[in-house]
Amino acid sequence: MRKDRTRYYREFTDDFVTSKDQNTKVPSDYEYIRESFSARFRSGLTYGLAIVLGYVYCKLILRVRFVNRRAFSATKGQGAFIYANHTQPVGDVVLPAFACFPRRIYTVVSPANLGIPFIGRQLPYLGALPIADTAGGMKRFTSAMEHRLSQKKIITIYPEAHVWEYHKDIRPYSDASFRYPVKFNAPAFCLTVTYQQSRFFRRPRTTVYVDGPFYPDTTLPLRARAAKLHSSIYECMCQRSKKSTCEYIRYRRAEDGEEASVS
Repeated sequence: MRKDRTRYYREFTDDFVTSKDQNTKVPSDYEYIRESFSARFRSGLTYGLAIVLGYVYCKLILRVRFVNRRAFSATKGQGAFIYANHTQPVGDVVLPAFACFPRRIYTVVSPANLGIPFIGRQLPYLGALPIADTAGGMKRFTSAMEHRLSQKKIITIYPEAHVWEYHKDIRPYSDASFRYPVKFNAPAFCLTVTYQQSRFFRRPRTTVYVDGPFYPDTTLPLRARAAKLHSSIYECMCQRSKKSTCEYIRYRRAEDGEEASVS
């Protein structure tokens, strides 16, 4: 393990990948649903281009293999959620899209992503659903989710929130985002990205496991439904993460007095 591939953290919420304007907020007039002809045309063009470029990247750089993609056929006639571990700054944009192709995905993102030069302006057309920080904004955010689910689309959520590139374990995450499948009584899947040693390349191979569908337990109170769904998916992802056989980037907790950093 080379020293420059060791990263030190103090909390599981430490961020190693930041945008130019990390404090960007969702504008009060942000349009979550854009369905004019020009917006739909631009969205289709942008999404299609991302899929083509992403396919090349995933095949040549990540060398991705999917296991159990057929699981999505169980929910072909309804909208669903995907929960995935967050380990690729570029690949995570398209991995869920390839996993459930040809169904289209919409992805819950941090508003900081809107501040990325050029790319931030394209995110609405790629299907980004930025999390608002006002009551009115969250109402429109939730309505957008409901609208996409009614169209039988798939919504992707990264509950770990921050990208830890090539991290081989599953970080602890809260059950807050699991209230959405409960609210809409929608099925959920998990995608677990794992890494295996390559015989010929320095970067590892990537294997993505698909599991599900998981359904909210309607016999429980609402909060307990979210907690149980969270537990089921988290445990499944932890089990799948054991399929990682190499540690391309090593993450170590910083000792007292040390700063979280990349070395």
